[in-house]
Amino acid sequence: MPYLLSSAAISFLIALFFVRQSSNGVLWGSDSDFGGPQKFHSRPVPRLGGVGIFAALVLCAAYARWWTPVGDQLALLVACAFPALAFGLAEDVTFAVRPRTRMLAAALSGLLGVLLLDAMIVRTELVAIDTLLAWSVVSVPLTVFAVAGLSNSVNIIDGFNGLAAMVCMMMFAAIGYVAYSVGDQFILLAALCCIGALAGFFLWNFPLGLIFLGDGGAYFAGFMLAELAILLVHRHAEVSPWFALLLFFYPTMETVFSIYRRKVLKGAPIASPDAWHLHSLIFRRLLHAGRGEGRVHSNPMTSLYLWALASLAVIPAALFWDNTAALVFFCATFVGVYLWLYQSIVRFRTPVWLLFLR
Repeated sequence: MPYLLSSAAISFLIALFFVRQSSNGVLWGSDSDFGGPQKFHSRPVPRLGGVGIFAALVLCAAYARWWTPVGDQLALLVACAFPALAFGLAEDVTFAVRPRTRMLAAALSGLLGVLLLDAMIVRTELVAIDTLLAWSVVSVPLTVFAVAGLSNSVNIIDGFNGLAAMVCMMMFAAIGYVAYSVGDQFILLAALCCIGALAGFFLWNFPLGLIFLGDGGAYFAGFMLAELAILLVHRHAEVSPWFALLLFFYPTMETVFSIYRRKVLKGAPIASPDAWHLHSLIFRRLLHAGRGEGRVHSNPMTSLYLWALASLAVIPAALFWDNTAALVFFCATFVGVYLWLYQSIVRFRTPVWLLFLR
């Protein structure tokens, strides 16, 4: 608990600094683009929430090295995250870092996790695949790809006030719960620090959006989630690998479906921004957000829908972390719910009971 509160306080104060700087007219590191397909703010907003989150983890790791036997592992984990964070922050400040470059940086962080922490995907409980994963030439590239992919997927769902931060806190809480259940002090400590750091940022981000997570914060949070889940499954045979898959199913589904929608249906580049994400559709069609005050109020309300959707994956993952059959069932169920919801909104056939926030 002290680590959670300390990381929250550090992140909160650093976010406050950037918010005050922005209110005083300092626009360095702020998003002043109001016309993009995924832009819903009407004033410059600092995109440097990741700075406070990372600083909170660095200071907690430094303190933990003196007081806990797992402090060195936490310090190594935070160090591994630096490439993903650095290139994300570079994009937040310069708006000139290509998505492919950020993905490569996240992949480098994943590779460092393999080399320094032995964080590798080595089992899926599918015999044919597990036979291949016994070879590092297969398991290492798969791990690096998965870490980079999840880091990017958190960035994709970061579209509305509080959306990505709360979903990440939910997933860290599930990881922490399972780590506590299997007695893994390091993963539990890391999860608590991450929850605290995100909570401190969240207080400024939701509901008014006074500061954004930014690419740096999104990639950092995604990396930490991926590494902790991989380590949890790798270290404890009783934890089903499908726990990690179900836990991350909302951001993963959003990413995979976005790639399919852009590349297959529209023939557009995978990285091209559009306004057809599920959260964008909920904002425009369920909440009928127009302009001015309507957009301001509908922005945080959109997040409530997606928190509920994400909980359909996170809660079963936490409850059935050692039951592969149940986890597979809920993965399939989530796919059905997501596709049904998306199709209903696109075709203007949204059930009346889903309009409760209008």
